[in-house]
Amino acid sequence: MTLRSINPATNELVAKYPEATDGEVDRTLDAAERAAAAWKRTQIPARTELMHSAASTLRGQVEDMARLMVVEMGKPIVQARAEVEKCAWVCDYYAEHAAEFLASELVDTDASRSYVAYRPLGAVLAVMPWNFPFWQVLRFAAPAMMAGNSGVLKHASNVTGCALAIERLFRESGFPPDLFRVLPISSTRVGNVIRDPRIKAVTLTGSEPAGSAVAEAAGAAIKKSVLELGGSDPYVILEDAELRSAVETCVTSRLINSGQSCIAAKRFVVVEAVLEEFQERFVETLRSKRVGDPMDEHTDVGPLARVDLRDELSDQVERSIVSGARVLEGGRPREGPGAYYEPTVLVDVGPDTPAYSEELFGPVAAIIRARDETDAIRIANDSSFGLGAAVFTQDRARGEQIARDELEAGACFVNAFVKSDPRLPFGGVKMSGYGRELAIFGIREFVNIKTVYVQ
Repeated sequence: MTLRSINPATNELVAKYPEATDGEVDRTLDAAERAAAAWKRTQIPARTELMHSAASTLRGQVEDMARLMVVEMGKPIVQARAEVEKCAWVCDYYAEHAAEFLASELVDTDASRSYVAYRPLGAVLAVMPWNFPFWQVLRFAAPAMMAGNSGVLKHASNVTGCALAIERLFRESGFPPDLFRVLPISSTRVGNVIRDPRIKAVTLTGSEPAGSAVAEAAGAAIKKSVLELGGSDPYVILEDAELRSAVETCVTSRLINSGQSCIAAKRFVVVEAVLEEFQERFVETLRSKRVGDPMDEHTDVGPLARVDLRDELSDQVERSIVSGARVLEGGRPREGPGAYYEPTVLVDVGPDTPAYSEELFGPVAAIIRARDETDAIRIANDSSFGLGAAVFTQDRARGEQIARDELEAGACFVNAFVKSDPRLPFGGVKMSGYGRELAIFGIREFVNIKTVYVQ
């Protein structure tokens, strides 16, 4: 099989990559296992120096890496540059904090000395998606490698060029050549890799079906797994929200990465007292955003990553309309070449509407009416997902209480759009997955939390 990269803005073939043979997979896993065995004996100061080097390499290659993302999955160029910079940030963050996060912790017991140590597991498999082709990988790799593990990447087939660029990044930064390796294989072969005894754990960012398959394979092999899956993030707009800034924030969140983000705002749950004004302002703001060539510095919304993804989104919108939703703006694929879909606003979205319950992975906003605050919180939580959520109110204390105690999600923001940050844990509840990435929690996911007791 050949892996193909197609420019979603033009439908032109970018590159073909041969899929790894069984023998190549075997040799890659052997190399990753050997690299992990040597790397775990490398002291943290040496790891730190190399991870800072990776950050510097990223910053020195921003333009090349950003343009590769644009070509392979259509990300607007300004956002692509920001993604590379964020990857450098996460490398520096773990370089600076790994020693603190991994330091042994003394525990007072009846032993002469007892403590908790954090030791690496070995080779960790990462199954990663195309939507943030550098960030999703680096937010796994930086903590996992600083903890003393090696990394094996099975990336989405349409961003194989990005995967190979990340492999080169670590080699050019001075890391051992086999400490981070790419497996260019199809998704049907992932289960066999997970079951291989040389792989000690697995992390996946992706869809709910993909997460279920990976969890099943990891569970059968009794291996640790971390899953960051889909989201249908609700943004609750209360009666006292400052609508001008709230709408700008909501539109920005809905259109990030052309709407292709697990933590992009998906459902806007608005109390009816301000519903009409919110809808008017939302449509007006949405119309001000520019759709076009992702290489253009002024483009806000580029194409979706693949034509089949655009068609799937179009089907969800059409089924939502049949189920009673009404289109205020957009509502169809854009004419011409490329996988473009018009920025869209759906209203009158009820519980039987696909836009109410399904994840819309593209520039489509579902606005849902709520009677009052209590009803809005109920609707926000009426979802199988629980990745991110936000609430907008001028009563910050009340907003904080809603975010902390009432919204069912792994990340809840007040008067701001949900985003990931190396300093804060990231992950979801319910069907959005389990485990955490980033912060101290992320580096401790793939370690042996070991008790040491000395009499």
